[in-house]
Amino acid sequence: MANHSQFGFQDASSPIMEELIKFHDHALMVALTICSLVLYLLTLMLLEKLSSNTTDVQEVELIWTILPAIVLILLALPSLQILYMMDEINEPDLTLKAMGHQWYWTYEYTDFKDLTFDAYMTPTTELPPGHFRLLEVDHRVIVPMESLTRIIITANDVLHSWAVPALGVKTDAIPGRLNQTSFITTRPGIFYGQCSEICGANHSYMPIVVESTPLSYFESWSSLLTS
Repeated sequence: MANHSQFGFQDASSPIMEELIKFHDHALMVALTICSLVLYLLTLMLLEKLSSNTTDVQEVELIWTILPAIVLILLALPSLQILYMMDEINEPDLTLKAMGHQWYWTYEYTDFKDLTFDAYMTPTTELPPGHFRLLEVDHRVIVPMESLTRIIITANDVLHSWAVPALGVKTDAIPGRLNQTSFITTRPGIFYGQCSEICGANHSYMPIVVESTPLSYFESWSSLLTS
C-alpha cells in the first residue's frame, strides 16, 4: 500500500500494473524530452538574433509538422497494447462477482456453491493492532496467487467503482450493467483499495481488501466456508 509522502506508484503486484508503470515512465521521458527541447529553443531565441534565413525555411516547417506525429505514435502504440491486454480475458481460473451497495461490497464466488459474503469496513473501535484505519474490512477477498481471476462488477443502488491500485484494476460498478476485468497476483500479500466513484455520504467508508495466498491455502479456506 502507499506510504506517507510517497510520490510514485505502489509496488506492482500484477503484470498489468507493471506494464502501466513502464508506460508511465516512458511517457514521462517523452514529456521531459519535449520540455527540454522547447526550453532550449526559447533560450536560443532570447539570446541569439534570428535572421530571415532561419525563420522562413521549408525544412523547419516540415520537421515541426512530422515530429509531433512521431511523438504521438510513440505514445499510442504501447498505450494500445496495454488496453488490449487489460481487455483480454481467456479461460479464467476463478470468477468472482462484486456488487456495490451504500456503503459496502458483496462478493460471490460463482465457481463455488453458496460462497457469498458482505465486506464492511472495520470500525476504528474494533480495529485490531497493526491494521489500517478506514482500509480494513471484516471479510477479505481471498484469491489464489498466480491464477487468472476474473471479476464481474455491478452495483445495486448508485454508481461505485472497484479499484485496487497495486493490481492495476479500476472498473465502474453500474446498476443494471455487468462490467468485467481480470488480474493475476504475482506474489502473496494484502492489497488495499477503495471505492473510486463518489457514491454518497459514506463514500470513503467502503474499502476493498484483496488477499493473495498460495493455492493450497485458498482451497482450504473455500472448503471451510462451503462445508
